[in-house]
Amino acid sequence: MRKTSLPTPVLRTPTLDPGTAFTGHSEDSLLDTFGRRARDLRISLTDFCNLRCSYCMPAEGVEFMPRDAAMSAEEIVRFARIGVERFGVDQIRFTGGEPLTRHDITDIIAGVAALRPRPNIALTTNAIGLDNRAAKLAAAGLDRINVSLDTVDPDTFAEITRRPFLERVLSGIEGAKAAGLDPVKINAVLLPGVNDHQAPDLLQWCLDNDLSLRFIEQMPLDAGHSWDRGTMVTAADVFALLEPRFVLTPDEAPRGGAPAEKFRVASREDPETILGDVGIIASVTRPFCADCTRTRLTAEGRVRTCLFSRTEVDLLAAMRAGASDEEIANLWKGAHWAKLAGHGMDSDDFTQPQRPMSAIGG
Repeated sequence: MRKTSLPTPVLRTPTLDPGTAFTGHSEDSLLDTFGRRARDLRISLTDFCNLRCSYCMPAEGVEFMPRDAAMSAEEIVRFARIGVERFGVDQIRFTGGEPLTRHDITDIIAGVAALRPRPNIALTTNAIGLDNRAAKLAAAGLDRINVSLDTVDPDTFAEITRRPFLERVLSGIEGAKAAGLDPVKINAVLLPGVNDHQAPDLLQWCLDNDLSLRFIEQMPLDAGHSWDRGTMVTAADVFALLEPRFVLTPDEAPRGGAPAEKFRVASREDPETILGDVGIIASVTRPFCADCTRTRLTAEGRVRTCLFSRTEVDLLAAMRAGASDEEIANLWKGAHWAKLAGHGMDSDDFTQPQRPMSAIGG
């Protein structure tokens, strides 16, 4: 596989003058030059994680950001308020790293739930410790939850995550369901020769447990930069793996800006009875960039307009320097106006972002 030198992301230090920070358009929205409006805000709460998934983090030697570099609960809620009140953000998802490692996550969710108009609030987690916290999170205002789980085989789980914590994850899923966060969505990445052959069993397990499974193509966001498009498990591979046991029918509901293509699932033995649904997020082979509605903040308060962006705009530095909401909004608008048409993975000069998924926020 060709090795590519990976430059560090360009961090833009913005001006605080609202009169010059942005002049692209006059309306209050996160609009880009291709006419896409961002209404879905992804906020990373931390770059720390208690797992070491092979497609995301190295096994050891991980250097995490200093604690004071990360946004405080108050700063997170202020950014969320600017997004909701000024830009019409109506969906906020908290990611990481592992967001449950933030001791103040309940306060953060409660603060965002108090915004008006109230956004829909979601969380992506590995579910470790969720069994003891799900009820409080739901009471604080959490609406939806996605759990990252690539296998229900203990040995394979330990191989992928480098931790023997499968039972803790399963307990977290049960805790989420008991707290009324049902249906829980499961996010799974298939790795060739590791867990790809388990795809039908994982789907059956999700159907049996009233869980909604989403297969996600592995993206070039691993810390070791070993991703290889030629060997990754693609959406077409997923269809082929599921085809002997299941009949998949495209969901007729409009997809909108959702990343997952949804399919209704039936068994081969009884194709008329719908058992549930499955989604496939094919960011690499069936990109949905043209319909993207997302904007992202890293844990240290930097705007990324795409997971694969090579530039970041530091809003937290501006906030801590005393910027007003209007100034921050103008900087944010300017960053989003510069959003590219797509992630560019099909281009010959595409290079993988230096920061892994855990440091960006999923």
